[in-house]
Amino acid sequence: MQPTFVLVHGAFANSFSFAPLQAELGLLGHRSVAVDLPGHGFGATYPRAYQAPQDLEGLATAPGSIKGVTLADNAAHLIGVLERAKRNGPVILVSHSRGGATATAAANARPDLIDRIVYVASWCPVDLDVNDYYAEPEMATVDAAAFAQAVAGDPAELGLLRTNFRTANPDVLAALKAAFLADGTDEEFLTFLNTFQPDENLDAGTSADRAQAATWGRVPKTYVRLADDASMPLALQDRLIREGNALTPDNPYDVRTLASSHLKWLVDPAPAARLLGELAALVDSPAGS
Repeated sequence: MQPTFVLVHGAFANSFSFAPLQAELGLLGHRSVAVDLPGHGFGATYPRAYQAPQDLEGLATAPGSIKGVTLADNAAHLIGVLERAKRNGPVILVSHSRGGATATAAANARPDLIDRIVYVASWCPVDLDVNDYYAEPEMATVDAAAFAQAVAGDPAELGLLRTNFRTANPDVLAALKAAFLADGTDEEFLTFLNTFQPDENLDAGTSADRAQAATWGRVPKTYVRLADDASMPLALQDRLIREGNALTPDNPYDVRTLASSHLKWLVDPAPAARLLGELAALVDSPAGS
């Protein structure tokens, strides 16, 4: 009854982000599957205007396949993966960044499919909707201007959020590196940036998608704090932990910490793989058995 790790990516990312982590997990004897949420991976749109030489006017108006994709769509897709994985034994659901909103929605709907849920500097909204946390003091250190400079087009008109990760603007690149991978090399940063896709959906959920004590609250849970994360500050991670513990005091988070920026744990995945291996040892049998 070996657990299967189901890995859920964050905004603008895809299953490719997890390839080095999956290699480490495999070498430690663990099986895993990395999910591509709808409109991600090979379902993503890379407009010709995004290629070099870039056509910035065209990039601002080209349609994208992720338009209209909702959090409910993401959760339904993930639940389908969890159903298949559960046939093989216990499931450990691991989410990163914005992927936590999808993982939380799936746990709200089908806690029976998850034997442990793991948040790695990821969103598990409890008291507020995801977007509302951005106005809170814990997010005051985040450089919103860095992201704004890279946005292409009007999200309201496009029906999606488009970011030009292939910009050559040195100021924008420096700001993005500081936000995501300040503890990595320039080469690591540019390599990771080129795995990102330009489009992300606009639906981060509503109050109905916050963690629910009766369902989500039944699942054993771990929060992996990324101590050097500038885009999801430690203060916010700790607030989400406190809120989750207050919601389910009889089932508090198992809290772990990695010395990492938002992305370094994926660039140098050995410590994270060892940590996840420790969590696999805690899962003896499927939930409810």
